[in-house]
Amino acid sequence: MEQSKKMKRSHQPEHPYLQRKEKRAVEETAEKNREGQCPLYKKCSGCQLRNMTYDQQLRWKQKKVEQRLGRFHTVAPILGMENPDHYRNKVQAAFGMNRSGQIISGVYQSATGRIVPVDTCLIEDQKADQIVVSIRKLMKSFRITPYQADKGVGFLRHVLVKRGFASGEIMVVLVTTSPIFPAKHNFVKALRKEHPEITTILMNVSKGDVNLVLGEQEKVLFGPGSIEETLCGCRFRISAKSFYQVNPIQTEALYQKAIELAGLTGKETVLDAYCGIGTIGLIASPHAKQVIGVEVNRDAVRDAIVNAKRNQIKNIYFHHADAGEWMTAMAADGEKVDVVFMDPPRSGSDEDFLSSLVVLAPDRVVYVSCNPDTQERDLVYLTAHGYQVQMIQPVDMFPHTAHVETVVQLSHKKPDSVINVKVEFGEGEGKVPLDNIAKRAAAYKPKERVTYKLIKE
Repeated sequence: MEQSKKMKRSHQPEHPYLQRKEKRAVEETAEKNREGQCPLYKKCSGCQLRNMTYDQQLRWKQKKVEQRLGRFHTVAPILGMENPDHYRNKVQAAFGMNRSGQIISGVYQSATGRIVPVDTCLIEDQKADQIVVSIRKLMKSFRITPYQADKGVGFLRHVLVKRGFASGEIMVVLVTTSPIFPAKHNFVKALRKEHPEITTILMNVSKGDVNLVLGEQEKVLFGPGSIEETLCGCRFRISAKSFYQVNPIQTEALYQKAIELAGLTGKETVLDAYCGIGTIGLIASPHAKQVIGVEVNRDAVRDAIVNAKRNQIKNIYFHHADAGEWMTAMAADGEKVDVVFMDPPRSGSDEDFLSSLVVLAPDRVVYVSCNPDTQERDLVYLTAHGYQVQMIQPVDMFPHTAHVETVVQLSHKKPDSVINVKVEFGEGEGKVPLDNIAKRAAAYKPKERVTYKLIKE
């Protein structure tokens, strides 16, 4: 009997206070462990989710997408990474001076704008980090001064490193305040001696007090001025200014899903809006009749044309234009597009683009987004103007950060069936009086149109 009572007491639930205390202890231990993994976690602010395990991060992002987009359709399970570290193929380091007068390099802290010194980062490519450190060490012997924003003096602002994970090619961009670099040849020679794997080095001039990393003026100091990378079987030329996804492993997963959702059979005309250097369009081209890529960035269009030639793809055409205006012109000319790929910036699309898309009326839209908030706003507009969400797929493109990528499939709503009704107008049995029609037409008040401005408000 006594043993039975003891067993019963042992199965009683713990007091809520003890449960909270135990939970806090587990979280504190996990926090210490992760701080040990990344000593800059609390200073850098780049990896907002470092206090979670990777499984917890995926669950958090899944919930985030479901909260934003779940009302449109069931959200598929998020596609995560097997190894979520050192995935960034692009490293951008700011240079400055600390209070002791030492040259530092690292990332800007979001709260203060100060540079947090970084030698190694758990999400950045390791070779790129090593190159940044080597440049910092070489600066003193070549009398290169870092830019000091508070004083407006100094030469080296940033260093940008891009590496092709598949090709192994490496680009280094020195972002300076002046085009005058007396020791450039010797500096390049010294840097290449440290890292012979570097395939090209550029100098980019960014003058004045600007927030943009890259300026307009650019000069090649060594190599071809670009690197090459392979993605989904296609080769891509990447320049300093062209946009290319920073996580090549997850980019393959993202684009393969996008192509799958496009439902291509080889007979379709495809429009790749916001096409950049042509990644999605070129990958889709073998599965379509023809692909049209439209992009406002002239440098990206130039790269896209080169990429099409390198891959010997002849059914794709790139144009330097605004995608919204291009779609409006196509619709006015009576041209038909079957599928539209859209991959806008974080701010999403604007009313002009979405209204042009609705006028063009493609059968399917594949919407790739890095911001569920703006994607939600755009989906409200599209679903109110004849489209229906068929699939939502989250992809973890940026592990350890709060960002998540989503690809959404939309199709144009069509009636399930058509009923033919014969109506006779005039006087007599079974006919509709014309006077009644006139009265109903005069009394008719159309419903208020759902506008993009109304959605944003």
